Amino acid sequence: MKKLKIALGSDHGGYELKNSVGEFLKKEGYDFKDFGCFSKDSVDYPLIAKEIANAVAKGEFDRGTIICGSGLGVAITANKVKGIRAVTCQDTYCAKMSRAHNDANVLTMGGRVIDVPTAQDIVKIWLETDFEGGRHQKRIDMIE
Repeated sequence: MKKLKIALGSDHGGYELKNSVGEFLKKEGYDFKDFGCFSKDSVDYPLIAKEIANAVAKGEFDRGTIICGSGLGVAITANKVKGIRAVTCQDTYCAKMSRAHNDANVLTMGGRVIDVPTAQDIVKIWLETDFEGGRHQKRIDMIE
């Protein structure tokens, strides 16, 4: 299986969880770029979310993962970019279904919502699950 190229980023609310996810991606052998932020200092999450969403939409990265306090603001921002299907996941079932049925290309999570082991499980499932296509493709086409 091809290792995906991942765009990773966060705001200050997701900084610590982003670093843990980065360590996990490195351990698993994924090629990824950390788009920041690089400290707990307050930053505006839309700037990082837009940068990652644009990079995924342009094909520079296969998928993106963005973390803020709740995962919600970065999902809203990323979904403004044409071609992005960003989902906020707090469990592995939603992670699996977002890929299998929705072909999600950006995963968002909340650094103040989930713990490190849960986030790593979500990322693992999300990256390893393929889009099923078939009847689901028609729905993706309707979204686009």
